[in-house]
Amino acid sequence: MQRSNLYIVIFSAILTIVLGGLLSGTSVVLKPLQDKQVELDTKKKILGAVMDISNIKDPKEILALYDKRVTSTVVDINGDLMEKDAKGNPLIAEKIDFQKNHNKFKKDVNARPYPVFMYMKEDGSGVDAYIFPMFGAGLWDWISGFIAVDSDLVTVRGVAFDHKSETPGLGARITDTKVRSRYEGKKLFDAGGVLQSVNMVKGEKGLPLDDHHIDGMSGATLTGKGVNAMLKDYFGFYGNFIEKTKAANQPVAEVVEPVEEVEAAE
Repeated sequence: MQRSNLYIVIFSAILTIVLGGLLSGTSVVLKPLQDKQVELDTKKKILGAVMDISNIKDPKEILALYDKRVTSTVVDINGDLMEKDAKGNPLIAEKIDFQKNHNKFKKDVNARPYPVFMYMKEDGSGVDAYIFPMFGAGLWDWISGFIAVDSDLVTVRGVAFDHKSETPGLGARITDTKVRSRYEGKKLFDAGGVLQSVNMVKGEKGLPLDDHHIDGMSGATLTGKGVNAMLKDYFGFYGNFIEKTKAANQPVAEVVEPVEEVEAAE
Protein backbone atom coordinates (compact mmCIF):
# COMPACT_ATOMS: atom_id res chain seq x y z
CA MET A 1 0.00 0.00 0.00
CA GLN A 2 1.39 3.38 -1.01
CA ARG A 3 1.98 5.80 1.84
CA SER A 4 1.74 9.56 1.66
CA ASN A 5 4.83 11.72 1.89
CA LEU A 6 3.57 13.10 5.22
CA TYR A 7 3.37 9.59 6.67
CA ILE A 8 6.91 8.81 5.55
CA VAL A 9 8.25 12.05 7.06
CA ILE A 10 6.46 11.47 10.38
CA PHE A 11 7.54 7.82 10.52
CA SER A 12 11.17 8.75 9.77
CA ALA A 13 11.13 11.49 12.40
CA ILE A 14 9.71 9.15 15.07
CA LEU A 15 12.22 6.43 14.17
CA THR A 16 15.09 8.92 14.34
CA ILE A 17 13.97 10.19 17.76
CA VAL A 18 13.53 6.66 19.15
CA LEU A 19 16.86 5.40 17.84
CA GLY A 20 18.61 8.58 18.97
CA GLY A 21 17.16 8.17 22.42
CA LEU A 22 18.28 4.55 22.60
CA LEU A 23 21.81 5.42 21.51
CA SER A 24 21.98 8.31 23.96
CA GLY A 25 20.71 6.14 26.78
CA THR A 26 23.18 3.39 25.94
CA SER A 27 26.00 5.93 25.94
CA VAL A 28 24.99 7.22 29.36
CA VAL A 29 24.75 3.71 30.78
CA LEU A 30 28.09 2.59 29.32
CA LYS A 31 30.08 5.74 30.12
CA PRO A 32 30.92 4.78 33.73
CA LEU A 33 32.20 1.41 32.49
CA GLN A 34 34.22 3.11 29.74
CA ASP A 35 35.68 5.58 32.24
CA LYS A 36 36.72 2.74 34.54
CA GLN A 37 38.38 0.93 31.65
CA VAL A 38 40.30 4.08 30.66
CA GLU A 39 41.35 4.55 34.29
CA LEU A 40 42.57 0.94 34.52
CA ASP A 41 44.44 1.19 31.21
CA THR A 42 46.16 4.42 32.27
CA LYS A 43 47.21 3.05 35.64
CA LYS A 44 48.52 -0.16 34.03
CA LYS A 45 50.73 1.90 31.72
CA ILE A 46 52.01 4.04 34.59
CA LEU A 47 52.92 0.98 36.64
CA GLY A 48 54.23 -0.79 33.54
CA ALA A 49 56.81 1.94 33.04
CA VAL A 50 58.43 1.18 36.37
CA MET A 51 57.76 -2.50 37.07
CA ASP A 52 56.70 -5.77 35.45
CA ILE A 53 52.96 -6.24 35.91
CA SER A 54 52.48 -8.85 33.18
CA ASN A 55 51.64 -11.54 35.73
CA ILE A 56 48.94 -9.47 37.45
CA LYS A 57 45.64 -10.32 35.76
CA ASP A 58 43.11 -9.10 38.33
CA PRO A 59 42.13 -5.45 37.67
CA LYS A 60 41.38 -4.97 41.37
CA GLU A 61 44.93 -5.99 42.21
CA ILE A 62 46.29 -3.50 39.69
CA LEU A 63 44.22 -0.68 41.16
CA ALA A 64 45.16 -1.63 44.74
CA LEU A 65 48.85 -1.69 43.82
CA TYR A 66 48.53 1.70 42.16
CA ASP A 67 46.80 3.22 45.20
CA LYS A 68 49.51 1.81 47.46
CA ARG A 69 52.58 2.84 45.47
CA VAL A 70 51.67 5.83 43.29
CA THR A 71 50.89 9.44 44.12
CA SER A 72 50.46 12.24 41.63
CA THR A 73 50.55 15.97 41.14
CA VAL A 74 50.09 18.50 38.35
CA VAL A 75 52.57 21.24 37.52
CA ASP A 76 52.82 24.08 35.03
CA ILE A 77 55.59 24.86 32.55
CA ASN A 78 57.50 26.63 35.36
CA GLY A 79 57.47 23.50 37.48
CA ASP A 80 55.06 24.99 40.02
CA LEU A 81 52.05 23.19 41.45
CA MET A 82 48.76 23.60 39.54
CA GLU A 83 45.69 22.88 41.62
CA LYS A 84 42.92 24.23 39.35
CA ASP A 85 42.31 24.76 35.65
CA ALA A 86 41.31 28.05 34.00
CA LYS A 87 37.67 27.43 34.97
CA GLY A 88 38.50 26.80 38.62
CA ASN A 89 38.00 23.03 38.46
CA PRO A 90 40.37 20.84 40.51
CA LEU A 91 43.13 19.24 38.43
CA ILE A 92 43.57 15.49 38.91
CA ALA A 93 46.62 14.05 37.16
CA GLU A 94 44.96 10.74 36.26
CA LYS A 95 42.04 12.48 34.55
CA ILE A 96 44.00 14.87 32.35
CA ASP A 97 43.50 14.19 28.64
CA PHE A 98 47.07 14.04 27.31
CA GLN A 99 45.96 14.02 23.66
CA LYS A 100 43.77 17.08 24.04
CA ASN A 101 46.45 19.01 25.91
CA HIS A 102 49.12 18.03 23.39
CA ASN A 103 47.39 19.82 20.53
CA LYS A 104 49.25 23.14 20.52
CA PHE A 105 46.55 24.75 18.42
CA LYS A 106 44.06 24.17 21.25
CA LYS A 107 46.30 24.74 24.25
CA ASP A 108 49.65 26.53 24.22
CA VAL A 109 52.54 24.64 25.84
CA ASN A 110 52.87 27.43 28.41
CA ALA A 111 49.25 26.99 29.51
CA ARG A 112 49.08 23.20 29.66
CA PRO A 113 48.84 21.21 32.89
CA TYR A 114 51.62 18.61 33.16
CA PRO A 115 50.85 15.51 35.26
CA VAL A 116 53.66 13.91 37.26
CA PHE A 117 53.35 10.50 38.90
CA MET A 118 55.54 9.42 41.79
CA TYR A 119 56.24 5.74 42.39
CA MET A 120 56.92 5.53 46.10
CA LYS A 121 59.33 3.25 47.92
CA GLU A 122 57.66 0.21 49.41
CA ASP A 123 58.24 1.45 52.95
CA GLY A 124 56.82 4.87 52.04
CA SER A 125 60.05 6.65 52.92
CA GLY A 126 60.28 8.63 49.68
CA VAL A 127 60.04 8.67 45.90
CA ASP A 128 61.55 5.68 44.13
CA ALA A 129 60.88 6.95 40.59
CA TYR A 130 59.12 9.77 38.75
CA ILE A 131 56.87 8.92 35.81
CA PHE A 132 56.21 11.49 33.07
CA PRO A 133 53.39 11.10 30.53
CA MET A 134 54.09 12.25 26.96
CA PHE A 135 52.32 12.55 23.64
CA GLY A 136 53.59 12.94 20.08
CA ALA A 137 53.27 12.07 16.41
CA GLY A 138 54.35 8.80 14.84
CA LEU A 139 54.40 7.83 11.18
CA TRP A 140 50.62 7.59 10.67
CA ASP A 141 49.01 8.93 13.83
CA TRP A 142 49.63 9.64 17.51
CA ILE A 143 52.13 7.94 19.79
CA SER A 144 52.30 8.26 23.56
CA GLY A 145 54.48 7.18 26.42
CA PHE A 146 55.06 7.03 30.15
CA ILE A 147 58.76 7.48 30.95
CA ALA A 148 59.95 6.42 34.41
CA VAL A 149 63.07 8.13 35.77
CA ASP A 150 64.96 7.16 38.92
CA SER A 151 64.79 9.45 41.93
CA ASP A 152 68.02 11.11 40.73
CA LEU A 153 65.91 12.48 37.83
CA VAL A 154 68.70 11.57 35.43
CA THR A 155 68.55 7.81 34.84
CA VAL A 156 65.72 6.17 32.89
CA ARG A 157 64.10 3.34 34.87
CA GLY A 158 61.73 2.15 32.14
CA VAL A 159 59.22 3.18 29.48
CA ALA A 160 55.72 2.22 28.35
CA PHE A 161 54.79 3.28 24.83
CA ASP A 162 51.49 3.16 22.95
CA HIS A 163 50.39 4.08 19.44
CA LYS A 164 47.29 4.29 17.31
CA SER A 165 48.35 2.97 13.91
CA GLU A 166 52.08 2.39 13.51
CA THR A 167 53.01 -0.34 11.03
CA PRO A 168 52.87 -3.87 12.53
CA GLY A 169 56.33 -5.42 12.78
CA LEU A 170 57.99 -2.04 12.18
CA GLY A 171 57.00 1.16 14.05
CA ALA A 172 54.53 -0.79 16.20
CA ARG A 173 57.56 -2.44 17.84
CA ILE A 174 57.86 0.54 20.20
CA THR A 175 55.52 -1.44 22.48
CA ASP A 176 57.74 -4.56 22.42
CA THR A 177 59.59 -5.44 25.62
CA LYS A 178 62.89 -5.82 23.75
CA VAL A 179 62.74 -2.29 22.33
CA ARG A 180 61.49 -0.75 25.57
CA SER A 181 64.29 -2.36 27.58
CA ARG A 182 66.88 -0.49 25.51
CA TYR A 183 65.97 2.70 27.34
CA GLU A 184 66.70 1.30 30.79
CA GLY A 185 69.73 2.88 32.42
CA LYS A 186 70.13 5.62 29.81
CA LYS A 187 70.80 9.19 30.95
CA LEU A 188 68.65 12.25 30.25
CA PHE A 189 71.30 14.80 31.21
CA ASP A 190 75.03 14.98 30.66
CA ALA A 191 77.60 15.52 33.41
CA GLY A 192 77.05 19.29 33.18
CA GLY A 193 73.31 18.98 33.70
CA VAL A 194 72.39 19.79 30.09
CA LEU A 195 69.38 17.91 28.66
CA GLN A 196 70.48 15.35 26.07
CA SER A 197 67.35 13.15 26.23
CA VAL A 198 67.59 9.62 24.78
CA ASN A 199 67.65 9.21 21.03
CA MET A 200 66.90 6.15 18.95
CA VAL A 201 69.40 5.86 16.11
CA LYS A 202 68.58 4.95 12.51
CA GLY A 203 68.75 1.25 11.79
CA GLU A 204 69.21 -1.75 14.04
CA LYS A 205 72.81 -2.83 14.37
CA GLY A 206 72.86 -4.44 17.81
CA LEU A 207 75.91 -2.43 18.84
CA PRO A 208 76.49 -0.86 22.28
CA LEU A 209 75.85 2.88 22.31
CA ASP A 210 76.54 5.75 24.70
CA ASP A 211 74.38 6.91 27.61
CA HIS A 212 72.10 9.02 25.40
CA HIS A 213 71.41 6.71 22.42
CA ILE A 214 69.69 3.38 21.86
CA ASP A 215 69.62 0.97 18.95
CA GLY A 216 66.91 1.69 16.37
CA MET A 217 64.21 -0.37 14.66
CA SER A 218 64.80 -1.62 11.13
CA GLY A 219 62.34 -0.07 8.68
CA ALA A 220 60.86 2.32 11.25
CA THR A 221 63.03 5.43 10.98
CA LEU A 222 60.12 7.89 11.01
CA THR A 223 58.52 6.30 14.06
CA GLY A 224 61.88 6.48 15.82
CA LYS A 225 62.16 10.17 14.95
CA GLY A 226 58.68 10.72 16.37
CA VAL A 227 59.62 9.04 19.64
CA ASN A 228 62.85 11.07 19.81
CA ALA A 229 60.96 14.33 19.27
CA MET A 230 58.35 13.40 21.87
CA LEU A 231 60.96 12.70 24.56
CA LYS A 232 63.00 15.81 23.81
CA ASP A 233 59.94 18.07 23.75
CA TYR A 234 58.37 16.77 26.92
CA PHE A 235 61.52 16.59 29.00
CA GLY A 236 61.95 20.22 27.95
CA PHE A 237 58.43 20.97 29.20
CA TYR A 238 59.15 19.15 32.48
CA GLY A 239 62.62 20.73 32.74
CA ASN A 240 61.77 23.34 35.37
CA PHE A 241 60.00 20.79 37.56
CA ILE A 242 63.00 18.47 37.29
CA GLU A 243 65.49 21.20 38.16
CA LYS A 244 63.44 22.45 41.12
CA THR A 245 62.92 18.93 42.43
CA LYS A 246 66.61 18.07 42.11
CA ALA A 247 67.53 21.27 43.95
CA ALA A 248 65.01 20.54 46.71
CA ASN A 249 66.41 17.02 47.12
CA GLN A 250 70.00 18.20 47.51
CA PRO A 251 71.28 17.52 51.03
CA VAL A 252 71.88 20.64 53.01
CA ALA A 253 75.54 21.00 53.89
CA GLU A 254 76.13 21.00 57.61
CA VAL A 255 77.45 24.32 58.84
CA VAL A 256 80.36 23.82 61.19
CA GLU A 257 80.90 26.66 63.60
CA PRO A 258 84.57 27.71 63.91
CA VAL A 259 86.17 26.68 67.18
CA GLU A 260 87.55 29.59 69.11
CA GLU A 261 91.14 29.17 70.01
CA VAL A 262 91.75 29.35 73.74
CA GLU A 263 95.00 30.99 74.69
CA ALA A 264 97.08 28.64 76.75
CA ALA A 265 97.74 29.70 80.35
CA GLU A 266 101.31 30.50 81.15
